[in-house]
Amino acid sequence: VQLQACGGGLVQAGGSLRLSCVASVRTFSSLVMGWFRQAPGKEREFVAVIRWSGGSTFYADPVKGRVTISRDNAKNTVYLQMNSLKPEDTAVYYCAAQPASGRWYRTSASEYDYWGQGTLVTVSS
Repeated sequence: VQLQACGGGLVQAGGSLRLSCVASVRTFSSLVMGWFRQAPGKEREFVAVIRWSGGSTFYADPVKGRVTISRDNAKNTVYLQMNSLKPEDTAVYYCAAQPASGRWYRTSASEYDYWGQGTLVTVSS
């Protein structure tokens, strides 16, 4: 599984960005897809996860209500729509994938085997 994330950039506080992650895999619809972020000097942290069917999502508390994860299985793509961005959202954002098995809401980086290269989001105040 190869993942390619894009869509990051520089945005003012209160603005919006949509990140995309395309997976090069034949069985995208069987993957749990997650987004994580890592700010300078901090550990990688969970942002959002979506079930393989797209019917269920789960968010980290700091982004809940401002971020929406979605997927288009026909396009092998997962999205992260981020609104009302804050300076503390500044980080490199990574998409991650894990074949479906058992519990779908995987919130730990150690639960994912496949990672994209990351895309930088910078929010200015």
